[in-house]
Amino acid sequence: MRPLTYEVPATAAQAVAAVAGDPQARYLGGGTNLVDHLKLGVSTPGRLVDISRLPLDTVERTEDGLRIGTNVRNSDLAAHPLVRSGWPGVSRALLAGASGQIRNQATTGGNLLQRTRCVYFQDTTTACNKREPGSGCSALAGYGRYNAVLGASEACVATHPSDLAVALTALDAVVVVLGPDGERRIPVTGLHTLPGDHPEVETTLDHGELITAVELLATDLARHSTYVKTRDRASFAFALVSVAAALRLDDDGTVADIALAWGGVAHKPWRARRAEEALRGERIDEDAIDRVVSRAVDAELRDADFGPDTGYKRPLLRGATTAALARLAGGTDRRGPR
Repeated sequence: MRPLTYEVPATAAQAVAAVAGDPQARYLGGGTNLVDHLKLGVSTPGRLVDISRLPLDTVERTEDGLRIGTNVRNSDLAAHPLVRSGWPGVSRALLAGASGQIRNQATTGGNLLQRTRCVYFQDTTTACNKREPGSGCSALAGYGRYNAVLGASEACVATHPSDLAVALTALDAVVVVLGPDGERRIPVTGLHTLPGDHPEVETTLDHGELITAVELLATDLARHSTYVKTRDRASFAFALVSVAAALRLDDDGTVADIALAWGGVAHKPWRARRAEEALRGERIDEDAIDRVVSRAVDAELRDADFGPDTGYKRPLLRGATTAALARLAGGTDRRGPR
């Protein structure tokens, strides 16, 4: 039996000092991902530092938006009236994730830092560069239906599983991090990494750095946001593809501003900036939306690499992106204040 120590720090600073000073230490929040991996033998830390009791569990209005503590549970955040009214895409993304039971346990920070994984990552009898660097990637020639089509490498084709992270990416959230040298802020688009030659490295955080909060700006675009997820079953399933979208139309029905992020396509939530640029200034009324959105999606997928098991993702992305934008364009709140 492997020895494992467990401790509960009194402050965030104590937690950071404990983990930063021990290469074998890991943070424990809701435990919905880490505990599974402990049971499977995928993760083998020597020390767990439980941050779940730290007073980082509030949702607070700030001068320019919202500050969400890292320990806020997914269910509580999804139901919070400020989130539902000001950032509805975040609420929808949270409700699309996992199951009700897991959402009651999972935390905001833990959701963002869950492991990017495929079925082979959790099977210790198979080769996986993420689990054992240099051993190979079983998904390249194996079961590939969930494989990435953007930003992948020969070392890893896993996709990031978080729904919340996709919504936060579309809305330009900022992650607040505490480390041994103090606090810093990271745009959520800069938090996760593409695999390259080192898929075992999944974020830009240094060992010991702790996410303490997520910050969102209150904008007209954020108020007109949504989330669409396609999956094999209605609950407890990763996205085949997902779309976080925010939209503001001019009076003539043309796109004044737009934000798009995709899930289920890459090692990190994918900000679809080419598609955004292709859609600005376009009309997306009922007669034109299919054609215009399909063209924009194809522009974003210009460098995509589809394998024999992932070709379905192109039409699925077209349909999910169209559905998200149609929902926003058809709503009574689709235009900004006059």
